[in-house]
Amino acid sequence: MSLDHTVKMFRLQAEACERLGSPLSAALLHRAAGDIASGGPCAAAVTGHEDAPGPAAVALRLLGAVHALVLTGRAPALAAHYPSAGGAFDPADPEPARQAFLATVAAELPFVRAWMTRPPQTNEVGRANLLATGVRWVLGGRDLPVRLFELGASAGLNLLADRFRYESPGFAYGPADSPVVLRGAWRDRPPAWLRGTPPPLRFTERRGCDPTPIDPCSPEGALALRAYVWADQLERFARLDGALRLAAATPPRVDPVGAAAFLRTVEPAEGALTVVWHSVMRQYVPAPEWSEVEAELDRLAAASTPTAPFARVALEPGRREQGHRFLLTVRSGGEPEQVLAEAVPHGLPAWQPADLTTL
Repeated sequence: MSLDHTVKMFRLQAEACERLGSPLSAALLHRAAGDIASGGPCAAAVTGHEDAPGPAAVALRLLGAVHALVLTGRAPALAAHYPSAGGAFDPADPEPARQAFLATVAAELPFVRAWMTRPPQTNEVGRANLLATGVRWVLGGRDLPVRLFELGASAGLNLLADRFRYESPGFAYGPADSPVVLRGAWRDRPPAWLRGTPPPLRFTERRGCDPTPIDPCSPEGALALRAYVWADQLERFARLDGALRLAAATPPRVDPVGAAAFLRTVEPAEGALTVVWHSVMRQYVPAPEWSEVEAELDRLAAASTPTAPFARVALEPGRREQGHRFLLTVRSGGEPEQVLAEAVPHGLPAWQPADLTTL
């Protein structure tokens, strides 16, 4: 196996972190890429993962492993550069942080290599901004209870999205006292159909699935979720911490099964809107299983009726020819799929794309 592929993946992830406002992550991953190329401790950390495909997110696994060491007090020298641990990072002088990062990998190689075997498990709370928007579009102002089912739910935090607060200038909905506040929900004004004072979202049933779910109420699960948040993005930390508090009060149910098997247990119900939603998970599902997922979603769409409606809401990367875009799409019953909005991968902010179309 060759390390060239891994070096390329690390550099691409570093560039993505830079675009998404994490200069610390970008600086560390660029340095890690060079260290892998020269056979340093990061090369030892990724041994066995050299030709992993992009969705395996090897670079994010390494970032998460080292961040876990920082958050548990095992890397005090590096913590001095991590805002999540009370430190400070100077983008104009990144070398001290880079050197401390390499030293941490070298000193804690068994821990890092063990962490590298687990898939990245983010549960990005900001994506609820788009998912809840899709549900509100389907409801259209109706005060209808919602039965929510999530594919690739991870720790299930977004199953609690009806308890989050969503805010932009001149626009807000959700409980005012929520510990999760999604500020800057929209880049400009939200679409006209979203404004106003609609009935609150009412999730009367909430259940998710994931092949390897995380228990957000356990110390190990909470650490894993925090470790995958980029260390210089403190607003994301605050949202996650708020969601963990909500989960402690109402532990979300996430079944340890694949998406297709999970959907076979779902049926529309009279007097409620049944919603299946998912966000940035499709790339992790093998193509044969995804074909089964689509067949189950088609079954549910065909079973939808005016008194037992069904909808699918998704935030996923757009088609390759559309570039690096993340699109909110909604299919209500048997209607064509609609593109409602576009957003950055973490969900905030959202905006209406200029080429808003029916797919």
